[in-house]
Amino acid sequence: MQKLVKRTERNTPTSISQACGNCGQSLKVMGTSDGVAGSKTLSNNLDATLTDNGQSEQSLRVSVVYVLNKRGKPLMPCSAQKARILLKKGEANVVKRTPFTIQLTKQTGEAKQCVKLGVDPGYKHVGLSAVTDKKELISFDSEIRTDIVKLFSEKRMYRRTRRHRKTWHRKPRFSNRGIKEGWIAPSLQHKVDSHIKLINYVCSLVPVSEIYFELTNFDIQKIDNQEIEGEQYQQGVQLDFENAKQYVLFRDNYTCQHCGKKGKDVKFHVHHIESRQTGGNRPNNLLTLCEGCHKKHHEGKIELKLKKNKGHKAETFMNIVRKYIYERLKEEFKNIEIVFTYGYITKYRRKELGLEKSHTNDAYIISGGNNKQIRTIEYLIKQNRRSNRKLFKGERSEVKNVISRYIYGFQKNDKVIYKGKECFISGRRSTGYFDLKKLNGTKIHSSAKVKDIKLLESANCWLIEKK
Repeated sequence: MQKLVKRTERNTPTSISQACGNCGQSLKVMGTSDGVAGSKTLSNNLDATLTDNGQSEQSLRVSVVYVLNKRGKPLMPCSAQKARILLKKGEANVVKRTPFTIQLTKQTGEAKQCVKLGVDPGYKHVGLSAVTDKKELISFDSEIRTDIVKLFSEKRMYRRTRRHRKTWHRKPRFSNRGIKEGWIAPSLQHKVDSHIKLINYVCSLVPVSEIYFELTNFDIQKIDNQEIEGEQYQQGVQLDFENAKQYVLFRDNYTCQHCGKKGKDVKFHVHHIESRQTGGNRPNNLLTLCEGCHKKHHEGKIELKLKKNKGHKAETFMNIVRKYIYERLKEEFKNIEIVFTYGYITKYRRKELGLEKSHTNDAYIISGGNNKQIRTIEYLIKQNRRSNRKLFKGERSEVKNVISRYIYGFQKNDKVIYKGKECFISGRRSTGYFDLKKLNGTKIHSSAKVKDIKLLESANCWLIEKK
């Protein structure tokens, strides 16, 4: 409790002139130097305090302000000028800072327009764009997690190791060895859940009436070989070979790809270019090495000059999860019309409108955008691991993890302001110096003093900033 009091009193900006906010000059009260009068959140949370942008070195223009009714349901967004008037009269409260959202304190009319939400699904990036006939209301470029496979592989490693040691264990409370109907792998389930959460998030800001979702279907063999057709689909590279290892040795002509040794007296190994944990046993991830080179490489004595093959993990993932997303959409959004489109249509319309290839532009086209609407400011969302409960760290878990959650009242991934720039804490030191970065990886400072940063928003599993 003492840490929480210290965090809110010492590091949260209480003076409006000390920090920059999410709103421009149009939200300021006329004739005053401070922000909107009476701008408080419903929970009196200072993270969402309206702040001045006089010291900011970046554009903090607000194109639209998102509005919730008294019951917390989304209404049509309003202009910054209208939001300023509502806040000044006390008819609305600030409930969210990024993107800037207010909630009305009294009942009003709820006239709504037709809002179309376009969703561009992806393995790592998801584009979302909500438009009306006149303008784009919101645009998100979302980056979701891709470390689920690695974390579960690490968990499997520790679980199998414990079986060979005398360790305490709890008796099974129920049978968890059977596979329930509708079960899918956790890595796939995460992709499905992330897409649904993002769509729900947009629906909580604007009154979406139609969802346009792009169905993605990749021909993996066609990507590798543009001329493949007919029976060739059934005649892969491993045809007539017993397994992948035999094929790789034949492909490399039984020759070490590092030192060039070959012959009957040489013992060959098949090396994984990328770890089997994440790269798998596909032939593109395998390489022929002699026993000596293979051993020296793993001991760190030699380095192989190889390029990692990209593979088709993303395409394979999307081929599998698209049908599960389709089923979840029908189940979750029964009151919203769901329309499906295809990638070739998006590509044709993007070239027709002369737009660059991007996730937000694709989502804008999927939603029916025609370049006549006014484009809004794009937001970048990054999905963050909520917590890390590791008791030990290091390559062999030999170092005890004793770092506290809060250091000088700050935790990792807090949004702060440093010399007029909004950024996130990416690293902390007990001496009171912090690493600051943007969500896109741009480094702001590698050793910022604690007295020079102010807290804007607490860390969350979804980090949001203006793109």
